Amino acid sequence: MAKRKFRLNEKEANELLSAYQQAKDGPTRTRYQAVRLYGLGYPTREVLDITGCSRPSLMEWCRAYRRHGLTGLVDGRHGGNRAKLSSDQIDELQERLHGSTPKELFGAEAASPTGEFWTVTDLQRAVQAWYGVSYQSRVSYTQLFARCGFSYQRPAKVFKSRRPSQVAEFEEMLEKN
Repeated sequence: MAKRKFRLNEKEANELLSAYQQAKDGPTRTRYQAVRLYGLGYPTREVLDITGCSRPSLMEWCRAYRRHGLTGLVDGRHGGNRAKLSSDQIDELQERLHGSTPKELFGAEAASPTGEFWTVTDLQRAVQAWYGVSYQSRVSYTQLFARCGFSYQRPAKVFKSRRPSQVAEFEEMLEKN
């Protein structure tokens, strides 16, 4: 069995503990904790169970800590969908969305019955057609809507089988009463 070469002295362990307690970012906190526990001699299996990380990640974090100190453990990920559209493209998309309706763009194939309002499905099709970009998650499209100044509106419940003549009669009856 190989002997562990990565050990922390008391100063390093305290530095990692302090950074862990002050960190607000979850992934960065996990890295601080994993490296500290591993460097204090906790069994690898126990460190993996406590932090939920994989062994290769733990080893990479330990190397990063040795090379760069605490800054090597800061989570620098920005997400895969972030850079798919530039800020100029998002500004252009905002203008296009506010200047047209899904019905104008897709005709009868718009996702909503009237085609007056943008839906996630319509946005997905429009972004694919205009920019050749598709996101993996529906949440990315709702966030894109928010960046373009749109808010979420719950659709009205309308029965597709209702008859307009009966609705008109019912509304007349309500007005009379």
